[in-house]
Amino acid sequence: MSPQSAMNRSPMADGVKRRVAILGSTGSIGTTALRVLARHRDRFSIVALTAFSNTALLREQARDTSPVFVGIVSPNGTDVPNDWRIGPDALVESATRDDVDIVLNAIVGAAGLDATLAALEAGKRVALANKETLVVAGALAAAACERSGGEIIPVDSEHSAILQCLGRRNRRDVRRLVITASGGPFRTWSAGQIAGATLADALQHPTWSMGRKITVDSATLANKALEVIEAHFLFGIPYDQIEVVVHPQSIVHSMVEFVDGSVLAQMGVPSMELPVLYALTHPERVADAGVPRFDPVAASPLTFEPVRLADFPALRLGLEAGRASGAAPAVFNAANEQAVALFLEERMTFSQIGESIAAALDTLGGAPAHDKAALLAADAAARTLVLERV
Repeated sequence: MSPQSAMNRSPMADGVKRRVAILGSTGSIGTTALRVLARHRDRFSIVALTAFSNTALLREQARDTSPVFVGIVSPNGTDVPNDWRIGPDALVESATRDDVDIVLNAIVGAAGLDATLAALEAGKRVALANKETLVVAGALAAAACERSGGEIIPVDSEHSAILQCLGRRNRRDVRRLVITASGGPFRTWSAGQIAGATLADALQHPTWSMGRKITVDSATLANKALEVIEAHFLFGIPYDQIEVVVHPQSIVHSMVEFVDGSVLAQMGVPSMELPVLYALTHPERVADAGVPRFDPVAASPLTFEPVRLADFPALRLGLEAGRASGAAPAVFNAANEQAVALFLEERMTFSQIGESIAAALDTLGGAPAHDKAALLAADAAARTLVLERV
């Protein structure tokens, strides 16, 4: 599953347009990908678009890009074109089409798991923005890549940065990975202030414009736990060699320290357009006028701070779940997803998100994890447990 295996498999090597399916095209990453692809029509064509529920925006996107396949999981309107595929199978169907070369999975949460696994089994390149796939079932994704020759190229800025820093270097040369975190909206808040945070507070991210769920994950720092687990599976690096550091400016996206003490960092303005484009073109690079040029003077000063694990329990719990392995990461992810959904509905306080994750891990962290069915059962049980606590 390591992106290293894709080094000699450029999607642009023969000059033929590569055909792309976007899962979650109406979300933040999906709309970013469409902007990127619009600037590179000579290299890529959009074959399939799918979304969860935003019928109106998906209709606009389909009108602008003319894909051959459009699917929607749960339309939020009744006026759906007759030729659209409706229902959860739309994601897998679009991801496994014979006329698709690259699947950009921007689905939020564990709902993106089946499509990722199916695309990998079909031998596709998966440009992965759905980190939950690897958190829930990293071993299954690795096995699918091994069987079929499918590959995962990360879209998350942190993992794209690590990939770019590693290049063709041997993993044995790596001392540690350093994943940066903005610190979210509560970086300078006291523990007491954080406990009383409102939904409006949590949605005020200082540097990134993202969807509501991931913005809350950034406020709790649960997203960094998900990213550590994802990095473990993507790059084959043990957990004790992966660290998180707060970097408020979001200019250094991650760093790799090598055994000789050298450190490489990937830097750039906080825009998702660059990692999206790189996931599509890796290992090649193409000119892209949509990404602002980096100005080191304007970006200065760059600062780094330790993570306050005591004040952000979701991060600590997620790191513990990753090290525990088995079903624990799936339980962590499911409990967090359910708790965040309740918080977004204002049925749960901010501090109860961490409390709910802790309760789920205490009860279900040791659940069976021998196959996909067992992992999905642990996922469902964790969601039920969180709901019952409300």
